[in-house]
Amino acid sequence: MDTAAAYLDEARRALRGHKRLADAAIAQLRDHQLFTQPDPESNSVAVLMKHLGGNLRSRCTDFLTTDGEKPGRHRDREFEVAGDSRAQLTQLWEDGWRTAFDTIASLRPSDLARTVTIRGEPLTALQAVHRIVAHAVYHVGQIIFLSKHLRGPEWQNLSIPRGQSEQFNAQKRRQQS
Repeated sequence: MDTAAAYLDEARRALRGHKRLADAAIAQLRDHQLFTQPDPESNSVAVLMKHLGGNLRSRCTDFLTTDGEKPGRHRDREFEVAGDSRAQLTQLWEDGWRTAFDTIASLRPSDLARTVTIRGEPLTALQAVHRIVAHAVYHVGQIIFLSKHLRGPEWQNLSIPRGQSEQFNAQKRRQQS
């Protein structure tokens, strides 16, 4: 088994799955809910979309050859959404994810041992990919939590609903036999 190739496959699988969860959560929000902040120090879903899209685009563009913090990235602006629309946020979000998926798909197993930099810090490409995945998962969790909170009783579960684990497990066992 080629462990490096398996790792790249798993990174792609994890990112695809978490993007699917985030997209399903975001789709449940009304436009105004995208911009709702629980308090002044918290991020809205809109901010999280803008930030993660910008982060993925910056980290994954020219991944093996340039620093992951691109000179044209203005991270602090990712936390400002005044005047942004759902369409604009979705475009930034999709661009970032597309860049990440394309970059990881382009990597060869031997690339994982190469050195890349993020903000001047040298990392192996494997460490940088792991950092990308972990950062995305962190913010996807926030998006889901906020979306669930904002939708309240109208929330459509993205996984096994509370109190239905036994039913779910029994159904899985029946399918396997």
